Formats: sequence, C-alpha cells, structure tokens
Amino acid sequence: MCQLRFSEVSTRRQAFIRRCQRMGYGKIRDLAVRDGDPVFGAHTAVLVDVKLDATEIRRPEQDLTDFELRAEVVRLFHNFDLIGSGAVEHVEVRGGLPVRMLIKDPEQL
Repeated sequence: MCQLRFSEVSTRRQAFIRRCQRMGYGKIRDLAVRDGDPVFGAHTAVLVDVKLDATEIRRPEQDLTDFELRAEVVRLFHNFDLIGSGAVEHVEVRGGLPVRMLIKDPEQL
C-alpha cells in the first residue's frame, strides 16, 4: 500500500484523524460517509473510553502539522472510498488510531 501523508487528504479526513487522536480510546457511532469522506452529522456519537487505571498517552503525531499516515488509517480511508456514500455503524479507536469498522450492509464494500 502506498504511503499517504496527512497533508494529502481532504479536510474532512484530516478532521477525522484529529478526532481519533484526541479521543485516544472509544467509538464513533453512526458516521456518515459522503463521496468517501467521513461526515460527523447530527446523529453521530463520539464515545470516549476513559481509562481510570492508567495514564493516557497522546499520539506523537498530534502536535505535527504533517506526517505519514499509519496503515490502519489508510485502510479505513480505502474502505470509505469503497463505500462511496453510505453509513458506518461504528469505528473503534484504540491509541488514537481507528482499528475496527462495523458497517450495516456489507454490500457497500
């Protein structure tokens, strides 16, 4: 898979990456996808998993203006491209990175 940089993706994708970085751990539910871009709508819920037994560690990229995207992010965006316009039931975020995606209709991919 080719390397992709933060500066090379759309502003909506950049906002999605930053949201994941800030939340650290949790889920983003009912996320709309339009033309391959994630859209936080009125029904989108961001659920942050707050760890009480450990100190949260920030993603090192959080303070950078440009960086190479991790493979997980590139794969997620590839799946958004396959969906085109549709919905994602939820995206699971761990350590500031999207690691799982659940869609209602696998025919979208």
